[in-house]
Amino acid sequence: MSQVSNNTHMNNKQTTRPALLWLPLAMAISAVIGIIIGSQFTGGKYPIDNDRKINTILNLISNEYVDTVNLNDLIESSIPQILGNLDPHSVYLPKEDLQAANDELNGSFCGVGISFFILNDTISISEVIPGGPSEKVGIQAGDRIVTVNDSNFVGPKINNGLVMKTLRGKKDTSVKLGIKRGNGSKILNFTVTRGDIPINSVDAVYMIDRTTGYLKVNQFGRTTHSEFITGLNLLKEEGAKRYLIDLRGNGGGYMEIAIRMANEFLHENQLILFTKGREKKLDSEFWSDNEGQFHDAEVIVLMDEYSASASEIFAGAMQDNDRGLIVGRRSFGKGLVQTQIDLPDQSAIRLTIARYYTPSGRCIQKDYKRGANYEFEVFDRYSNGEIYNQDSIKVDKSQIFKTLHGRTVYGGGGIIPDVFVPRDTSGITSYYIEVANAGLIQKFAFKYVEVNRAALNKMKDYKQFLRMEPSSEALLNDFVTYAAQNGVPARWYYINQSRDVIVTQIKALVARTVFGSEAYYSIINRDDKTIQAALKAFNKHKAAYPISDK
Repeated sequence: MSQVSNNTHMNNKQTTRPALLWLPLAMAISAVIGIIIGSQFTGGKYPIDNDRKINTILNLISNEYVDTVNLNDLIESSIPQILGNLDPHSVYLPKEDLQAANDELNGSFCGVGISFFILNDTISISEVIPGGPSEKVGIQAGDRIVTVNDSNFVGPKINNGLVMKTLRGKKDTSVKLGIKRGNGSKILNFTVTRGDIPINSVDAVYMIDRTTGYLKVNQFGRTTHSEFITGLNLLKEEGAKRYLIDLRGNGGGYMEIAIRMANEFLHENQLILFTKGREKKLDSEFWSDNEGQFHDAEVIVLMDEYSASASEIFAGAMQDNDRGLIVGRRSFGKGLVQTQIDLPDQSAIRLTIARYYTPSGRCIQKDYKRGANYEFEVFDRYSNGEIYNQDSIKVDKSQIFKTLHGRTVYGGGGIIPDVFVPRDTSGITSYYIEVANAGLIQKFAFKYVEVNRAALNKMKDYKQFLRMEPSSEALLNDFVTYAAQNGVPARWYYINQSRDVIVTQIKALVARTVFGSEAYYSIINRDDKTIQAALKAFNKHKAAYPISDK
């Protein structure tokens, strides 16, 4: 991530310089460089003692160890372990993974143009990108890929990483896909020429009601700001006066993109973010420039326990400036800044170089010291009841901060929402869990599309589909029969409790397959408790600037 210098000084902001970890970063960097360079460079070009020590060890292993060792493999496996002793977000990206990792954030890649998921060891196509290579040759959502280049491509070995590695490739190269469609046993063969595939960061933009615009943002990539502005302006033209920005499940991305997005809503000279690194040159501040177009609109930001990093930067700037209301659950708690350092062999490391602080001066990074259950801390929130009860949220009362207009906020572990909404468990019964875990809801939706594709393709949009679909009762009965035929017997006591969630998901999945992701969110959000809470807050003008506790 690039760091931007700013000569403007903060007003009366005092923060504590974070303590160094158990293994200094300088030593780690030296070790990594020494390992990668290995025995190729000696004679004083890299005179640091740690380099000599590591090179000596590698030479001893190469010349004296009892078994023959592949030093390249040893080095590759050692680098992640070194970085793993620093923090959870300093990572190594091998050459073969680097391009795919960069593509996800840069907004495009070369591939066949499908979205997929894996069910029963088989690749099922959930969406075909309009105008993409797969659509051009006739591949459809609901198809299943069973062969690649005339070789079987099903079974336990199939995983997301292997699929992406196989289907992506250089532009204008071809891949032959064997497809099964519907209940047919015949394999349909399609030769797809790979092309540039855009990765959209904004999944959905639509009007929830006459004055409320909704935007679902899935990451903060290179194209996210432009997509976001396009969406905001589209909603404004449709009459939006207030905006619901859904960052639930958004794991972050580029810091500067979050800063630019926050700038659209903030008035002049409001602090958005500041960072502090080990060295003064890594300290920086970011202020709003008054060039945003949406200073007066009411804003609510939706977050949950999987909203992290750049999501928290955006939400923190909105909350600390009393500009936007945060609704949902406590965010993940990632307050570290990484920069990508490319290495000579076309691999890279993403190294933590600073902590970031929200405008009030709080760092929202949760504990990652040795012994901290960092990887599973989110799951601990379920067991301690925090996901379901606001009173179970543990705040660090030693880290109390004030927003621009005096509201109390806390540091040290995520952003706590202004309006808490517990996880919705209504309709989650043992029957629902069984059919969902077996993938039967998704399979049934695909089957419905296959059977009714001719009629669905004639429909203008998902709204027409909702008007013309079978009744919810008929749809549920058909699903229950389908589930029973696939090993889950009917249990009507639980089915009736799960009726609404099952039917809504079927409708949303059908709509996404035929009409795209925006149709999916338009349907699934209708019964969303967090969105209902946000609309209630809007109607009470709790999101009006400046936000207060009154």
